[in-house]
Amino acid sequence: MNQFCEITPELRRLAAKSAECSKIDPELYTRYDVKRGLRDLNGKGVLVGLTEISEVSSTKIVNGESVPADGELFYRGYNVKDLIAGLPEDSHFGFEECTYLLLFGKLPKKHELRDFSALLSSYRTLPTSFVRDIIMKAPSKDMMNTLARSVLTLYSYDEMADDVSLPNVLRQCLQLISLFPLLSVYGYQAYKHYHDGASLFIHSPKEEYSTAENILHILRPDSKFSPLEAKLLDIALILHMEHGGGNNSTFTTHLVSSSGTDTYSVIAASLGSLKGPKHGGANIKVVRMFDDMKANLKDWTDEEISRYLTALLHKEAFDHAGLIYGMGHAVYSLSDPRAQIFRGFVKRLSAEKGYEKEFALYTAVERLAPQIIAAERKIYKGVSPNVDFFSGFAYSMLGLPVELYTPIFAIARIAGWSAHRLEEVAGGGKIMRPAYKNVGEHKIYVPMDERV
Repeated sequence: MNQFCEITPELRRLAAKSAECSKIDPELYTRYDVKRGLRDLNGKGVLVGLTEISEVSSTKIVNGESVPADGELFYRGYNVKDLIAGLPEDSHFGFEECTYLLLFGKLPKKHELRDFSALLSSYRTLPTSFVRDIIMKAPSKDMMNTLARSVLTLYSYDEMADDVSLPNVLRQCLQLISLFPLLSVYGYQAYKHYHDGASLFIHSPKEEYSTAENILHILRPDSKFSPLEAKLLDIALILHMEHGGGNNSTFTTHLVSSSGTDTYSVIAASLGSLKGPKHGGANIKVVRMFDDMKANLKDWTDEEISRYLTALLHKEAFDHAGLIYGMGHAVYSLSDPRAQIFRGFVKRLSAEKGYEKEFALYTAVERLAPQIIAAERKIYKGVSPNVDFFSGFAYSMLGLPVELYTPIFAIARIAGWSAHRLEEVAGGGKIMRPAYKNVGEHKIYVPMDERV
């Protein structure tokens, strides 16, 4: 092992010391009414801000009481179901239209969408030699690290990097929205070439293509894709682009923006949050869980699937974490609207690609898992498939490498982060500074020679 990375016995001894002084008695959180994870037992988040960008709804009022309801997601007041249903069947520009909506608060007219898409296309060009000097050198095995490093490096190419006036921040955000597909896919191509010996090809983006079309174009050696493939990826981007201000990475956007720092530092911090397996990496866990399931089941019957799901909860299968990945959500209870919308498009693509048997397995788990979880564990709200349940399967059918699953999430979510950054900058709010209560004891200083 590289000496720089070695975990020595001395480090293990010091880590044990650190762990010993870093444990907080869980009972103290209850005593001082501290909401761990900024959520209560029902999953309701602590209110820390106001926004007009999007809304996540999972309850309704019945006889004066809040009760679980089918989930709904709104962008600037519009139900996402309606936004997607309103897209023409042959249109792959839904992501651009919804990006305009998030940034400017209204649905674009035909000429406004045309001009906006052209503006994004004009920004879809990296600085001279950026691919050679930055992306190709020391490529990371993790594309989220590559993406964050590229974002931070773009700061050096921006003559107005620290200008936080609204027009300049908007320019920076639009450029990052346009460049994220290139930074992600080119980073992957470089890694596959230098680490795996794969052929290296760098396709330039096409001016007339949408974001979804360009992702498939620059990723595939032959640049070919079907209309349904582009449509499905466009829908995936729409469903992932925004999810209220309270998700971890979007809250990071607000938090870091409130300090007055530059756009590149803000977005790099948000990328670091999204990289976490508890946030953006969840669909990878779903895919690997299903791979393990298919390797261990013979006939994919309800009885076999139920036994496997029970083994998962008992920490006897897959990664022994006791989780059925893709089931449940911090906010949604009866249903995740993103999963419901995505499901229909995934079904269509599975028929086009010949994956009907795999889709049937997913639907069986979708049906059985909530029953098994309810029978095995005490739950405070309903359990249903979340968007990660289907997205990994969809990406695998599209031939997207696992290394790009989370960057695809980032390519979508940069639109929401940008809207929230603009909202924070325009609002001119105070720097965020939440409180932590110290529960340690005060101690008397002991001189060096008297310490035991």
